Amino acid sequence: MNHERYHRQTILKGFGPEGQRKLHAAKVLVVGAGGLGVPVLTYLNAMGVGTIGIVDGDTVSLSNLHRQVLYNNEDVGRSKVLVAKDKLQAQNPSSEIVVYDAFLTTKNALEIISEYQLVVDTSDNFPTRYLVNDACVVQKKPFIYGALHAYEGQISVLNYQGGPTYRCLFPKMPKENEVPNCNEHGVLGIIPGIVGNLQALETVKVLTGIGDILSGKLLIFDGLQQSYRQIKFKLQQENLQIKELQEFYEWNDPCEVLPSVTAAEIPNLLAGHAQIVDVRTPEEYNGYHLSESIHIPLADLEDCTEKIDFSLPIYLLCQTGKRSETALRMLQKNNPESSFFTILGGLNEYLATCS
Repeated sequence: MNHERYHRQTILKGFGPEGQRKLHAAKVLVVGAGGLGVPVLTYLNAMGVGTIGIVDGDTVSLSNLHRQVLYNNEDVGRSKVLVAKDKLQAQNPSSEIVVYDAFLTTKNALEIISEYQLVVDTSDNFPTRYLVNDACVVQKKPFIYGALHAYEGQISVLNYQGGPTYRCLFPKMPKENEVPNCNEHGVLGIIPGIVGNLQALETVKVLTGIGDILSGKLLIFDGLQQSYRQIKFKLQQENLQIKELQEFYEWNDPCEVLPSVTAAEIPNLLAGHAQIVDVRTPEEYNGYHLSESIHIPLADLEDCTEKIDFSLPIYLLCQTGKRSETALRMLQKNNPESSFFTILGGLNEYLATCS
């Protein structure tokens, strides 16, 4: 351990060399290498956490760069975890960076998490958060929760020393169409940095035993008002009784195979004057769209089907491919004889292949 590198930490009263030794011995898993994950990874690595695991199956896209400041233009299209490993090792060669170029699932969660003493959940979706929670409860490990909504963020320390879990805070997973996301509502680039750094701070506090841990407390940050407030919540004992994972956590059955085409097929579809239905918000559509596409926001889809010719194949498009899957199911339910296809990866993938 390089004492000069960490000197400004080790002279801190209450932290000292013992705190640094605890960080050096620590093994932390970060689930997600995106907006929240980048500041968590950057600071835990810089501060000397000995082993950091990173789980993420995504690639860098151009739309990531305004908030995921570990990446740059040359990284677009590359695996996030592999890019992150290279840059983190350059930042601090003494840390061990372990990468899992995959998304966390019921098949790998328990095995991966078992190797670490603490999990930092920086994911951007409810299914992963519930999966992380249940896996941590099964293995009796704490995890640091963080989430974003527009100009706000939330942070808490869950399953810490028998304290409240994520299910004590949010007992039931919301439905997919009830949840806003940054593709539809946006995110100010600096907000993930602030919230991710607060997650990193709680991680350091848990690992070293300093300060008051946010267990049983939800910290809410409002970026527009520059304000913080805390909400207390209690343990519901039944939420500690989880002994195994559910069969699956996805909003939809993972065994379901939807008809699809790749984003690379879009030029062929355009050349053939195919019927492409763009289900993004008006703001997204006005920002960029395919000139030949039919625009029907997902929220209006069931009421505006007169724009669609159901006698022809219908190709559904959104920013990432997630909402187009939802749109396909909605339309297919009322039009079972029609042909529907979701465009995998959406416009993000199409623009990446064109660049």
